[in-house]
Amino acid sequence: MSTNEVHTDEATSTTNVPTVDMKLEVVVLPVSDVDRATEFYTRLGWRQDVTPPDSGVVQFTPPGSDASIHFGADLTTAAPGSAKGYLIVSDIEVARDQLVAAGVAVSVFHRGADGPADGPDPDRRSYSSLASFSDPDGNSWLLQEVTTRLPGRIDTATTSFGSARDLATALRRAAAAHGRHEERTGEEDPNWPDWYAEYMAAEQSGAELPT
Repeated sequence: MSTNEVHTDEATSTTNVPTVDMKLEVVVLPVSDVDRATEFYTRLGWRQDVTPPDSGVVQFTPPGSDASIHFGADLTTAAPGSAKGYLIVSDIEVARDQLVAAGVAVSVFHRGADGPADGPDPDRRSYSSLASFSDPDGNSWLLQEVTTRLPGRIDTATTSFGSARDLATALRRAAAAHGRHEERTGEEDPNWPDWYAEYMAAEQSGAELPT
């Protein structure tokens, strides 16, 4: 057995071994024309990152994302257009408008009772509103509106926002929910900052929302 191989029994008996964070950094995208792909992702407003000179690598990072995409000559044997990526957004309609403004064709739909249906989810339920678009090679991207995470998906001790836009959107949702809270109680809440904070943390972690 080589030094790079791990026997199955050994691999499954390491439950007490300390773990290390493994954060997704880059996904390689197969494209046929690097210049055309560069123009497209620049037009989307994705950040073009500095890469080593003469590496042949072009790197872009979507707004608010920790992970990036790579493309370039001879980076992958996958057929151009065969990739599919997923992007999370806090407002599917704002995301659609941004893409349309960049000249990109976007299809918005939601998970209906009888399958996909046109337009955002009528109740704007988290995970239910989606949009799709493709780059010039046909690599496809699916956008999903997520406002409340499923339980266990986010560390409940950590609340963070990828951008000022995401934070502002979360504040607006908290403000709307707090307005309904004050209507139910019939009283003005002087501790609204605490209520906002509790609501936003619970929403992101998938915990029960305050009412």
